[in-house]
Amino acid sequence: MTFQDNDITAATDTANLPQPIQQPLKRAIYKAHTTDFVVNELLPLEFTGEGEHLWLHIQKSGMNTAYLAKLLSEWAEIPLRDVGYSGLKDRHALTTQWFSLRIPKKQLPDSEFAPVDISTNESVTILEQQWHNKKLNRGTHRANQFIITLRDIEFADVEASLSMQAPAPEQLLSAKQAVEQHLTTISQSGVPNYFGPQRFGRSGNNIREALSLFTRPVPEARPQPNKSKRKRIPREQNTMELSAARSLIFNEILAARVRDGSWNTGLDGEVFNLAGSGSIFSSDEIDETLRIRLRSGDIHPTAVLWGTDNEKVSGKAAAIEADIVAQNPLLTQLATGLEQRDIKAQRRALRLPIEALSWEWQDKEDGQILVLNFTLATGSFATSVLASLVQELNT
Repeated sequence: MTFQDNDITAATDTANLPQPIQQPLKRAIYKAHTTDFVVNELLPLEFTGEGEHLWLHIQKSGMNTAYLAKLLSEWAEIPLRDVGYSGLKDRHALTTQWFSLRIPKKQLPDSEFAPVDISTNESVTILEQQWHNKKLNRGTHRANQFIITLRDIEFADVEASLSMQAPAPEQLLSAKQAVEQHLTTISQSGVPNYFGPQRFGRSGNNIREALSLFTRPVPEARPQPNKSKRKRIPREQNTMELSAARSLIFNEILAARVRDGSWNTGLDGEVFNLAGSGSIFSSDEIDETLRIRLRSGDIHPTAVLWGTDNEKVSGKAAAIEADIVAQNPLLTQLATGLEQRDIKAQRRALRLPIEALSWEWQDKEDGQILVLNFTLATGSFATSVLASLVQELNT
């Protein structure tokens, strides 16, 4: 089946995803300036002070992580594979993260790292360096701290007739109180753990690429080495497209769970995630013990990252996942493509806890500014927190 461009664009527009609580901000702008979106990688680690891996704590802006890794490999004159980093950080932000460089015999270049072939809107600063006996691997860091500035705020409960003029002081106070109450609520209850718009590319292009990928023949299975008689599918290289396909299916399942109110309460046959870990377990029924653990945030309901061997889920939870895919031709095609490539099913929490959430208002002549400070576990999206707060978020 062929899908129209506007159908894919609409399907990947995360602004259309439902929220469990009405957002108190009607509109806001973020990323107006690089410093409006700050991301700090949290990687608690005790360095050995020895070994052949030089770890660099780097602040960057206007540059993506992969490109900076390339610059570091060129400076150190080492293969790109010997440069390690834990996660990808936003190009259009001010970010800090660690990189590791395998430097045999600790023979550093004669000159300091100071790339000259970067544009005026790109910057790189080394904040700290340490020697360590291990390479930095992907997914090592625990969480990211975000400091996000929202500008040109319009409040949802301020009368539309007053939108072109400053609200009365009592209206402004009431609107701010509504926002603060909302922030207090989500700091305790969490928000839907949607994948953010960046997962799908501009106008959903990553989904288009996935659909194109799935029209090609599946790579032939080949025998495993060491005289194994089993056969395996070659490792799929199109990770971005495959991740986008799984993410879109997950978002639609989560959206259905938000609509029916089960995204944070669970269903019979649910697979639960133990908070702060990758551990999961299933339960045929929701008993009082599970309800207490759900309310405390100790466990979270999950949905499938689509693939084969999705056998842990059962009952109502399994039925809603199957129905969402079966009733949507786009999701059906994506799911089939994933299964044909023998992508194994995984589980992802439906609820995203927000750690250490705080905020600050700044009253400016050109409007209200709200600065948010919070921490999220690795693999989650700050835009999901913003979407729970703002109805129309613009850049």
